[in-house]
Amino acid sequence: MRRIRWSIGILGQILAILLLTVLIEFGASTFLYERASRFSLHEDEARRLAEHLVIARKLVAERPPELRPGLANELTTERYHLHWARVLPPPPPLAPELDRTRHQIVAWEPSLERTDLRLRLTSPGRKSTISGGLRLSDGSWLYFSTREAVSRWDFVTGRALLALVPAIALFIIGGLLIRNALSPIRRLARATERVGVGVQLGLPEQGTSEVRGLIRAFNTMQERIHRLIAERTQALAAVGHDIRTPLARLQLRLDSVADDALQDAMGRDIAEMEAMVASLLAFLGGEQDPEAAGRVDLAILLRTLADDFSDRGHPTEYIGAESLEAMIRPMGMRRAVTNLLENAFHHGTHARVSLNAMAENIVIAVEDDGPGIAEDRLAEVLLPFARLDSARSRNTGGLGLGLAIVVQAVERESGRLHLSNRPQGGLRVEITLPA
Repeated sequence: MRRIRWSIGILGQILAILLLTVLIEFGASTFLYERASRFSLHEDEARRLAEHLVIARKLVAERPPELRPGLANELTTERYHLHWARVLPPPPPLAPELDRTRHQIVAWEPSLERTDLRLRLTSPGRKSTISGGLRLSDGSWLYFSTREAVSRWDFVTGRALLALVPAIALFIIGGLLIRNALSPIRRLARATERVGVGVQLGLPEQGTSEVRGLIRAFNTMQERIHRLIAERTQALAAVGHDIRTPLARLQLRLDSVADDALQDAMGRDIAEMEAMVASLLAFLGGEQDPEAAGRVDLAILLRTLADDFSDRGHPTEYIGAESLEAMIRPMGMRRAVTNLLENAFHHGTHARVSLNAMAENIVIAVEDDGPGIAEDRLAEVLLPFARLDSARSRNTGGLGLGLAIVVQAVERESGRLHLSNRPQGGLRVEITLPA
């Protein structure tokens, strides 16, 4: 029996996370607000205030009205200030943030419950004091206030900070939950970058229904692409073998041709066909990249290529370091620089290879003394099968894949390829590799 899998979708999951954070923030804020509403007086301070008020109330109530102001002054201490008044209006109602303090005072002296005890918070500055009053039996009021400043952080800065604490915590928690919800998409993005390069990586179908469907489609597409690449590689290998076989037979039969001029012409045609097949196989079979990167001395590799071209009658100069090691694919880089040198001698008579090491990059440059390329067509020449007839000779042979193969090799090394015309004439091709 097929098990039914329920999923609220990625949008529903994110909304659920937001709802959860709002509910938690509401509960935490309510709890912290309740905690912040408790004044910063300790219980022993509330007890001392309660005892002082009971004694002062009893003594003031027993004196005649004309003696009460003086007695209130006598009962004033370093901690509390008292004064009596008959005609002044009563203090404002109880401040909500002092409700806890009032409960503490009444808990210690229950008799104060009948006096209409009122408290309020005064804030002349960053420090605050408590003031209030209680009603005597004749309707007059005994006013009091604390003389020592008490911290008000619970009501202004502290309350704001306490509100920020759950907000920041929930921001982090929500971010982690959303990050976890989006992790299958990140894995899919990383796997997408490797499609067609190297081994096939099957992704587990995880996440919401939309993401699972996307991963399922990606795995199917990836399998199809790798199958097509494998079939194409096999077909290219078969075609390369089938084409090279008659070319080899033609090369053998070429020796029986008596006409030297005809023999040379046919030999050049056969060599050009072999070069075309080799370049086509190198370009179309490049995705597999069977060559692993290794530590190679670039200076020796470039100097060797320059010497080889010079020995073949193509003057090539090398300028650069005597030794410079780098992690590259040696065969791919050798093919790339060889293509650049062959391109240089197709359109010029001299070439120069230079190697410069910088803090973050290694720059390989190949320069020639040919006609160069029109500025508006420098990007076009890098495309496969591109042939710029107006800038280069049509009789150079090949399929126009030389620079496209160079682009492949450079991208495989995470490098950049840049073409520019030299002020004194000729083309300059730069390969920039990460150091």
